[in-house]
Amino acid sequence: MTPAARDPSPAFDLRQRYGVETPEHVQVHLDLAGLGSRAFAAVMDLLLLTVVGLVLVIVVSGIAGAGALASWITALLVLVGAFLVLGYFTLFEALNGGRTPGKASMGIRVVMSTGRPITPTAAVVRNLLRLIDCFFPLCPFLPAALLMFLQKSNQRLGDMVAGTIVVRDRPTAWTLGTAVGEIADETEPVDAGPPLLSEDEFRLLDRFLQRQSDLDPQVQARLTQELARRFEERIPRRTANRDEYLVQIFAEEQRRRRGRFATRAQTGSAGRTTVTSERFVARKRAAWESFRELAFRVEQAGVGALPEGEIPGFAARYREVAADLARARTYRVDQRVIEYLERVVAAGHSALYRARGRAPSPVGRYLFREFPAAVIESRRYVLAAALLFWVPALTGYALLRARPALADEILPPLMVSRAQQAAEHAARGVGYAQDEITDLPVAAALIIGNNVNVCILAFAGGILFGLLTVWSLSFNGLALGAGFGLFANYHAAGYLGAFVAGHGVLELTAVIFSGAAGLRIAHALIAPGDRTRKDALVVEGMVAARIIGAVVCLLALAGTIEGLFSASDAALPYRIGVSAASGLLLTLYLMNGAKAVRGRRIAPIQRQPASDRLTA
Repeated sequence: MTPAARDPSPAFDLRQRYGVETPEHVQVHLDLAGLGSRAFAAVMDLLLLTVVGLVLVIVVSGIAGAGALASWITALLVLVGAFLVLGYFTLFEALNGGRTPGKASMGIRVVMSTGRPITPTAAVVRNLLRLIDCFFPLCPFLPAALLMFLQKSNQRLGDMVAGTIVVRDRPTAWTLGTAVGEIADETEPVDAGPPLLSEDEFRLLDRFLQRQSDLDPQVQARLTQELARRFEERIPRRTANRDEYLVQIFAEEQRRRRGRFATRAQTGSAGRTTVTSERFVARKRAAWESFRELAFRVEQAGVGALPEGEIPGFAARYREVAADLARARTYRVDQRVIEYLERVVAAGHSALYRARGRAPSPVGRYLFREFPAAVIESRRYVLAAALLFWVPALTGYALLRARPALADEILPPLMVSRAQQAAEHAARGVGYAQDEITDLPVAAALIIGNNVNVCILAFAGGILFGLLTVWSLSFNGLALGAGFGLFANYHAAGYLGAFVAGHGVLELTAVIFSGAAGLRIAHALIAPGDRTRKDALVVEGMVAARIIGAVVCLLALAGTIEGLFSASDAALPYRIGVSAASGLLLTLYLMNGAKAVRGRRIAPIQRQPASDRLTA
């Protein structure tokens, strides 16, 4: 091949593409975000979180001890700080089209693996698993980096369970533009004649003229000379300037390819005709540009940006552009035009199918029906988690009763000290931990944050084949049983029980529920059944996310009781009454979930429709 015949475009396309088939049976390709852009986005997000965290610390330090109202404000800020990382990523991705500020600055965003916008449930799942992916104590960020490097779809664990991918965003300023030598308002003669260049020659010349300014001057001059020498054998030169000559050839070839003589018989297919790609693009360009502007606006602002009467028209225009994408591939249109159409179709697909989605259910429906229903559906996992918790608890109790000396080796010194002073404190009417807690609202906030972190660990541990979930349940059960065994050795089990009574029913149940959610993930990973492991993870992850919703509800109430009531000087009958009331409330909550299951036979998530499955 002579130098003039070489394509000046890059020899290799290093982009990672992800194919998605739309319900219109048109394949679009999304550009996957690489490890580098995702890492830089994460760094920018963490820097922003650090600044927000420092501001919270300064504000809390400034108002600490300034009265009852300040105490409640401090408690609220403590809660915000406890959930800052999880809330930041989850809320931005769920409410801002999959873009955190860091992702937006890098031009990337999170979408579902079907190409549709990320759902709130998926945002919750992928960010709950950050504990394993990005903040695992032994090797922070290493699990996520390794998986993104090894996975074709650049998915970390959270993406695999949530069914999401991270793609390069569709910039709103991206446009098809005007081709070199094109006159937008030109009236073309019908007798311009047939094309003089072959398809490969025309595309080579097009790409050279588009990119010649980026070439080294010596390379540009050499390629210009070679191309001019190649074409002047067939097309006489009307100017001495080679650059002008090539532009004239290209403009003339464009006119020929848009005329009536551009429609010619296909080789080897007698009787069939095809419209050349240039004529097709010229006829459709204005309609594509008009829809592009509208589609990006709707994708960013939501379907509410359109008047109600224009939504059917938007859907019809989307289907037409999707069909044009299929035609463009059939006509072998230039790859840049196909990529442009893929961008436009992807934006229209995202906007249209988000609009067509089911209206969001009221928050109350999730809180009182969907969340407890998921728990009822997972009753086998709940039973397994309960055994993993209570068997070690009974073992720890029996072990401390049989060998009291073990207390100094396996329990925190503070707990041992409280057990030793239990009789004295009981005589003075001071409850467990009551003398250490003077600011009850702040204590409640700290307790809620700690309990939620314990439950997140039990849930996220399921992705490690359930090993971390089993360890978390067993460890916490063993610690609880050993603690009661320690106090029983000092004849003060009732003293500790009085403290636990108020909040224990809800708190311990929440820990078991979170363990059940983790076991669902582990079961999908180990034994996916007739589903692929990837599909099983997504299905079970959605159910597990609803269980975690129930866990958060229980922990919010349990932490409030523990901080404001259990640590107070309330009498034992009141504590028992609160315990009974919380048990009754939990029973009614689960009964409501059971009623929902019986009434609807919930199938929390079905397999993706065939038209929405990945093609790569």
